[in-house]
Amino acid sequence: MLINDFIAALLIGLLGAGHCLAMCSGIASAITFSVKEHPNKLSSWSALLLYNFGRICSYTLAGALFAGSSAALLSFIGGKETLIYLRLIAAILMLLLALYISQIYLGLLKVERTGQFIWKFIEPVARLFLPLKHPAYALPLGFLWGWLPCGLVYSTLSWAASSGTVANGTAIMFGFGLGTLPAMLCVGSLSQQLTYYLNHHYFRYGSGLLLGIFAVHTFYIALKQLL
Repeated sequence: MLINDFIAALLIGLLGAGHCLAMCSGIASAITFSVKEHPNKLSSWSALLLYNFGRICSYTLAGALFAGSSAALLSFIGGKETLIYLRLIAAILMLLLALYISQIYLGLLKVERTGQFIWKFIEPVARLFLPLKHPAYALPLGFLWGWLPCGLVYSTLSWAASSGTVANGTAIMFGFGLGTLPAMLCVGSLSQQLTYYLNHHYFRYGSGLLLGIFAVHTFYIALKQLL
């Protein structure tokens, strides 16, 4: 179960690479050019790696917190129906993600706006680390920037919350974070080329179809358990 969830989340991160580049490629590019004390390729790459490590840590922590909170709620109120309802919500959000990636329906943007309230407090703190004076500052920057409102993250996080255990929730968000890593390590011209291919309608529709199938399957299983 845990391994399967990890692999599925990893694939979600990979399939959502186009969205990741659109949301975070700017800050990733800025990091590679803002290291002042050690202006060389090694320091730029170390800063980029530390930024992404911090970002993945924030996703993993969020997965543990949300899964732990839902598990505690279930133990308090009792019954498995609440967990099934959470899975139904996660399936709906995953379907919205599939439609968003396919550019068929952009309703997921409304979900992203729900995180703006928290982000307005985090963003000023994160920007204190820019421009980077040392590659090590990229780690806390990445950890803070990982809380940027993102429908892709929220969709996967809802699935982590419905996983039932802290271990599963942690594995899901860690796998998701790793899945986003290849795209986020591409900067400059390589990032532009990758964006071109990821935005191609074949990739968008193919990714949306795979995520849609996963969402419908999740919804069907949860509905079957409920009935």
